[in-house]
Amino acid sequence: MQHQIIRRRGGLRPSALALALALGVGATAPAFAQSTTGDIFGQVPAAAGETVSVTGSTGFTREVPVDAQGRYRIGNLPLGSYTVSLKRDGAVVDSRKDVALKVGGATDVSFQAPATAASAQALDSVTVTANSLPPIDTTAVDSRTVVTAQTLARLPLGRNAEAIALLAPGAVPGSSNLGNGRYRTVSFGGSGASENAYYINGYNSSDPYRNLGGVGLPYGAIDQQEVYTGGYSAKYGRSDGGVISQVGKRGTNDWHFGAQVLWEPKFASSTPGSIYYSNKALPAGYGYADDTLPGTIYRNRQDNTKWTTTYSAYVGGPLIKDKLFFFVAAEAEKSEGTSTASVEANPVANNHYTYNLPKYYAKLDWNINDSNILELTGIHSTDEQRGKYYGYDYDTRTVGGPLGSDADTSKITTKYAIAKYTSYITDDITLTATYGKGWTDDYLQNPTPGLAQQPYIDSPYLQNPALNGGTPITNLNSSSTAQDPNAGSKTHGLRLDLEWQVGDHHLAGGIDNMSYDASNEGSSTSGPGYYLRYRKVAAGNENIPISTSLGVGAPGGDGYYVTQRVFSTVTSMSVDQRAQYLEDRWQVTDRWLLSLGVRNDRFKNFNDKNRPYVNNAAQWAPRLGASWDVYGDSSLKLYANFGRYYLALPNNVAVRGASPSTYTDIYYTYTGIDQLGRPTGLTEISPGAVSSDGEYGQAVDPIAVSARDLKSQYQDEGIIGFDKTLGDGWVTGAKVTLRRLRTAIDDVCDTGLLADKITAQGGDPNSVVIPGCVIFNPGSSNTFSLANVDGSGRTEVKMSKDDWGFSTGAKRAYYALDMYLEHPFDGKWQGRLDYTFSRSYGNTEGQTKSDIGQTDISKTEDWDSAELMRYANGLLSNDRTHQIKAYGAYQLTPEWLVSGNLRLASGAPKSCLGYEDGEEDSDPIGYGSAYHNCNGQPSHPGEKRNPWYRQVDLAVTYRPGYFDGKMAFGLSVFNVTNERKPLNSFSTYESAPTTVNNNYDLGQYYQTPRYARLTATYDF
Repeated sequence: MQHQIIRRRGGLRPSALALALALGVGATAPAFAQSTTGDIFGQVPAAAGETVSVTGSTGFTREVPVDAQGRYRIGNLPLGSYTVSLKRDGAVVDSRKDVALKVGGATDVSFQAPATAASAQALDSVTVTANSLPPIDTTAVDSRTVVTAQTLARLPLGRNAEAIALLAPGAVPGSSNLGNGRYRTVSFGGSGASENAYYINGYNSSDPYRNLGGVGLPYGAIDQQEVYTGGYSAKYGRSDGGVISQVGKRGTNDWHFGAQVLWEPKFASSTPGSIYYSNKALPAGYGYADDTLPGTIYRNRQDNTKWTTTYSAYVGGPLIKDKLFFFVAAEAEKSEGTSTASVEANPVANNHYTYNLPKYYAKLDWNINDSNILELTGIHSTDEQRGKYYGYDYDTRTVGGPLGSDADTSKITTKYAIAKYTSYITDDITLTATYGKGWTDDYLQNPTPGLAQQPYIDSPYLQNPALNGGTPITNLNSSSTAQDPNAGSKTHGLRLDLEWQVGDHHLAGGIDNMSYDASNEGSSTSGPGYYLRYRKVAAGNENIPISTSLGVGAPGGDGYYVTQRVFSTVTSMSVDQRAQYLEDRWQVTDRWLLSLGVRNDRFKNFNDKNRPYVNNAAQWAPRLGASWDVYGDSSLKLYANFGRYYLALPNNVAVRGASPSTYTDIYYTYTGIDQLGRPTGLTEISPGAVSSDGEYGQAVDPIAVSARDLKSQYQDEGIIGFDKTLGDGWVTGAKVTLRRLRTAIDDVCDTGLLADKITAQGGDPNSVVIPGCVIFNPGSSNTFSLANVDGSGRTEVKMSKDDWGFSTGAKRAYYALDMYLEHPFDGKWQGRLDYTFSRSYGNTEGQTKSDIGQTDISKTEDWDSAELMRYANGLLSNDRTHQIKAYGAYQLTPEWLVSGNLRLASGAPKSCLGYEDGEEDSDPIGYGSAYHNCNGQPSHPGEKRNPWYRQVDLAVTYRPGYFDGKMAFGLSVFNVTNERKPLNSFSTYESAPTTVNNNYDLGQYYQTPRYARLTATYDF
């Protein structure tokens, strides 16, 4: 789909589950991506004890017998601090205090020294030791990073889920180009930014519309954040990238409260620096769109600074001791600043913007009894952005008065209500049920009054200077599109999990269902219902047709012309996702663990008429893993994992895909420009409204719009690695990851080839209705069902890769070597160093197209025609060949702590998209500058790269002894060396054939310049 710029941003019974019993699962429970719990297991010497009990900080207690081999396991424990006690004849003979659980993991608490019955009678002989955890979890076969609240409090980090996720090896920031910077995203293992999953307390909190990003907790309410980068359990699906799962804090028997103030002052913030047009020599026959601009300023950002204040508070404790607990947290973050638009913008102005990001979190925990727990969670998150424009004069570099216009106001408000019930039916059987609902309001409008007659002006600097007096004429409309004020989404989900310990086997099975309903999503053209795009061809090309394929003639004269564009995609839609899984974790021996699982996913997408256009079922995904505790003492683990992962299509696919849409242009020359920037004296040079994709607002046949045998996108992954302790305080390891995309989904819009296939088979193409674009699997043979014109039924047409003219199918491959060295926090210091060498290559980024910022999920420009895919193979947008990450903290004295965070990475690959090098027609499909050609030569993605990314963040924290460590003052400095490298660059080469865009290859988004954060915290 051709790119369009969008400016936005009761009782439950085990019999309900289908369980299959097979040979073997181990003595420890699986680690799950949506987990909110942890496990404790261990070994007890013969005759040392009969039972093991755990007691948490909420008074919750569980007691289990020790088996004949001296092993015990207590699973699905709520996160917190526990005392683990070994008992004989009901008396405690040994104990371990302050055992802290890690989410989704298993903690080994073994009792090695024999205890006697006599010692059990003497309280002063009971062994009480602090928690000493082995740094290697030999029960895990996945790849994940867990960051605790204690680590978050030490390190200088951005206060969001994505900044925490970037601590994980191989994780890279998603392109800022996506959604014009509206979304914070991360890419894991070369996958697209929309291919991840977010969870809060076990419920999916991913963006319900595009699946770009997700909702996170208030920073101070995060107990632990789990980041999965591969090897997920069969319990998890709907992602082939990574998982960001947050678990919020909970109340205990002790009262806790606190508050924090953070200030990022303007005076401590560096300015981004100005950007100038390049002045490179162009090949013969090529010229710039404006030959007066090379070497001049493109964007002045010298005074563009930002300041932020954040207030947060929390309180938690018992409502009824040992029974009922609550925890409440609130955070109010507000940023203000100025941003100067480029000389190409409309309007050329200073935007005085304000961002408000309030978040609220509440949790209620009820220990009904020692066999049943109920947890209730409420979350409210808002992301609001607004601003006012003040005039800016690039000749004098001065700011003028208010223009009377506002920047777009966007406001995304999300609420979640989550209930989780856990029943320890027996010592060996546990049932959990999680149900949640979500509501999202998605608002994007320009509140400036009087816009009904004012069309947005795109590229006013390309107006004919003879008609505007040499100064571009604009108006108050600052956005090409608007959004329905009633746009939003609703979600609800249910999952049931039953786990059963049978000897050496831990069996698990369950269902995982999610539903998403979106209303009035999409965009419409602002102002009078159209916007204007001023253009100019290079000197010497004035009499060459602009697009032969669309029937657009030459502009003539001085080469100036304008297009009137209409764009409308507002619609409603829904998605139903259901899954069942089975898993057997088999402790084959004391040292060998096998994880054998399978998951079956079904995805069903509905259009605005509630008619399905995608229905994928029986999608079986095997998950196989193995772990070898080589020496039996958790000092060396070898592990491997193989899995298949299916990816669902989010609701956004229905927009411009399975629902009506309009995307048309009328081309004109003009002889004048009025006071609102509208052209006058129009002469049409196109045959009316034209559309490259055939989007004229016509009704869409949901049966014809997607292949009848469409397969979901899925990926295969293999991991092999090791972890090894080095002495008492260090752990190291390495792993190799291979990922290969097996099937992708996109749309193809060269549907005239359907008519050619019908003709070749002896049929009449005029007897069927052929859509403008259809959804298919690139490179595979797909069958399409087309409605007969006479209403007599349907005609099926099977199209192969060759029928579409493609020389190859969708390709995306990723391989990586990750190595690390870590020193866990020992009360004095902690540190970790990661190095990743990786490659992400092919011709398909995934569901998005980052080089042009396209967020039409699985409907990108790629694969719209064979011409667009010539020379498309290369390095993909999320490739970073080298990455070095390091972080650490050192307790200088009981009062002073210093910490730091370092990231070094290869720059993102560049693309150069231009017109075809053809003598007859340089734009054979009417897509403009969208082909992999540059300077008339083939241009593979990644032939050039943006510069290396380098960032160092440092912090110091002071806790005066006078306040018993409850009060803390901190200073963090981010980007200490003030690096201001581009993160991505403009990739569209030409505005017309041989007419080079002046902004081509300029940086579009840059590193945030150096800034400081001051904090004051009180915790009781």
